[in-house]
Amino acid sequence: MRGDAISDLTIPETELDQIVLVFDDNRLVGDLFGQFDQNLAMLEQLLSVEALARGNQVTLRGSKDACAEARDVLETLYQRLAAGDELSPGDVDGVIRMVRAEAAQPSLPTLEEDKNGKGSRVAMSQISTRRKTVIARTPTQDAYIRAMQRNELVFGLGPAGTGKTYLAVAYAAARLERGEASRLILSRPAVEAGERLGFLPGDMREKVDPYLRPLYDALYDMMPPERVERGLQSGMIEVAPLAFMRGRTLADAIVILDEAQNTTSMQMKMFLTRLGENSQMIVTGDASQVDLPSGQVSGLVEATKLLENVEGVSMIRFNDRDVVRHQLVARIVRAYDKAGATAARR
Repeated sequence: MRGDAISDLTIPETELDQIVLVFDDNRLVGDLFGQFDQNLAMLEQLLSVEALARGNQVTLRGSKDACAEARDVLETLYQRLAAGDELSPGDVDGVIRMVRAEAAQPSLPTLEEDKNGKGSRVAMSQISTRRKTVIARTPTQDAYIRAMQRNELVFGLGPAGTGKTYLAVAYAAARLERGEASRLILSRPAVEAGERLGFLPGDMREKVDPYLRPLYDALYDMMPPERVERGLQSGMIEVAPLAFMRGRTLADAIVILDEAQNTTSMQMKMFLTRLGENSQMIVTGDASQVDLPSGQVSGLVEATKLLENVEGVSMIRFNDRDVVRHQLVARIVRAYDKAGATAARR
């Protein structure tokens, strides 16, 4: 829309609004608007406004609601830059999502009163480690982080690309750094998805490492490599297939089970009953990607039904609107969901 006339917005003249924002710190304006004004272009595309920059000010034109949302987005991003944060296109997209959710649901728990008395502003949940700060990019991610902060057992359910595993590892790493737990245990069921596990080279540990690689990747993103290596050697950080959990009591630990849709009913029960004193479990999975043999019930699907209303258990459900990996991933998820729904009706 950049460069188009405001009339192209096809909004009745009586509903048009114009807001002029002036930002005091000229050093932050370049990062706020983005390279070649790419952040403003994203505002225009997603909120249907016109954003014209001149110096340290920007003029927003469009419908009253859209201009108000665009103003909230820019003010929130400016506050983050003033606090020393860096902005990526994903961060901008995340703030836009949160502001739109705020407009649709005024009671959203991510609202805080502005210190200057200018009403409420978006305050997304965040996780901070020594190496990185991760900020929620969707309302569901926000709810997920808050659920992990409040419950002993949290299920993160939904499609690929929604940040379920990444946020869980970030949260666990942050708690480990703060000394709130003495161990971090990351686990996955080593279920074959087309490939034959027995033909992979190496011993058993080397065979299962490829299945655990996403957990390693997230961990190295959150913590310095040397600290991760020391943790793995000392046992403070443990990455192991689900089969290694049997017979253990996992006390004073943060325990993450990833790809839980590939657990059997007995495996899930075994895992959940490992929970020891001063421990917390986070279980992630996507019920639409079960790789178990045909006819075998997924332990994740069964657990979500049995534990739905159990005190201390929180279930956060993501959908295609929460995909932050790539816009195409969201469209792929929607296409498969649509095909699945059609097949179910038939």
